[in-house]
Amino acid sequence: MQRMGWIIRIRPEKIAEYKALHANAWPGVLERIRQCSIRNYSIFLREPENLLFGYFEYHGNDFEADMARMDRDEETRRWWKLTDPCQEGLETRAEGEWWAAMEEVFHCD
Repeated sequence: MQRMGWIIRIRPEKIAEYKALHANAWPGVLERIRQCSIRNYSIFLREPENLLFGYFEYHGNDFEADMARMDRDEETRRWWKLTDPCQEGLETRAEGEWWAAMEEVFHCD
């Protein structure tokens, strides 16, 4: 299992919309997340900085292949068409990233 943390900005005028979308997340999208070996997934909001922090545990063997499978899912792509306009990528994210990956520097069970 691999713990993963990600960060992105949220547009202040889209916070209520983003919260409402996630309060009623689509069952098909949630199922695809599970099928792609993601568990214990949470998204946190930090205001007034308007940052989203995503955390999940990856239980698969090939993260890139699982993310490619998620990317090909039509329902997930429709979901992203609603959520992506709420977000704004960090200028410092790596090429090809939307959410910027974070380095785990400490963990305690």
